Amino acid sequence: MSIAITGTGSYIPPRIVTNQDFIQHEFLNSNGTPFTQPNPVIIDKFRAITGIKERRYAPDELNTSDMGFLAAEKAIADAAIDKNTIDHIIFAHNFGDIAQGQNQGDTVPSLATRVKHHLQIQNANCVAYDILFGCPGWVQGVIQAKAFIDAGIAKTCLVIGAETLSRIVDPFDRDSMIYADGAGAAIVQAHNGGGNILAHASATHATKEAFYLFFGNSYNKKEDSAQYIKMHGRKIYEFALTHVPQAMKTCLDQSGSDIGAVKKIFIHQANAKMDEAIVKRFYALYDKEPPSGVMPMSIGELGNSSVATIPTLFDRVRKGKMKNQQVQKGDVVIFASVGAGMNINAITYQI
Repeated sequence: MSIAITGTGSYIPPRIVTNQDFIQHEFLNSNGTPFTQPNPVIIDKFRAITGIKERRYAPDELNTSDMGFLAAEKAIADAAIDKNTIDHIIFAHNFGDIAQGQNQGDTVPSLATRVKHHLQIQNANCVAYDILFGCPGWVQGVIQAKAFIDAGIAKTCLVIGAETLSRIVDPFDRDSMIYADGAGAAIVQAHNGGGNILAHASATHATKEAFYLFFGNSYNKKEDSAQYIKMHGRKIYEFALTHVPQAMKTCLDQSGSDIGAVKKIFIHQANAKMDEAIVKRFYALYDKEPPSGVMPMSIGELGNSSVATIPTLFDRVRKGKMKNQQVQKGDVVIFASVGAGMNINAITYQI
């Protein structure tokens, strides 16, 4: 008996926000002073570093749990299971439901409970709860699902990752251009039909790194006391390049798979330049160069939707929706993420 991802689904918001949509923004330094460079220069440099040309924002009428529900419906249909056989619903997010025009998160009831309600699952023994683990939350949810199945507590889990980061960004912070919205979901099951989680690894670095991502005031000192997502980008970049490649190697080595067997790496879509450097360092640990096409990328068009980046990316590649990217039964792939905490995790998975 293996533990496999038997179905996937995603919700990609229809609203496209391009870099040019930020051309009139007033970007400020953290001390409230204006940048000396004009916005076209700021935006060009931003694209060169992050790879982001555009991102997706949720429709006004949808919250994070709504998008999670839409992705979950697709994953359930893809797995061809009865929704009432789901034992656990694990919803990874960081800020709860945030209504359009608000920046206060709502997490009561949990977003997983809201999804169960929307799905109209009648089985009271289907346990629904949320997980807060930064951007690696969806990967950690899959790891938890595996643990429940290994322990005999569950046979079928629904793992969702969704976020509406566009509603908690400071418009005066140039980092606001990074963030996006979206949702991805997967069915994880004890299964006899192929597919298996071969190994996983997780770590939390919470000494000097704990507050590399945090809630802070607007850079516009005239704004009210509302809090927005903030980050120390350079510190995160250096942290990720130091720790993520080794975590990936640990996970791959524990799986017993050879580096040459890895067909795809589904890495959190945080920053294209950073992701490329992480994968290059990972392969360097084996004295190799990354093969062409080993790392599918969606950040250029979809931006950074936190917990949703990996499940949406995997769903699109798995279903042949990305040009020149596909996976086949038997392929060994790696999921890897880094984010607030600072948390790191990885999974070695055989399709």
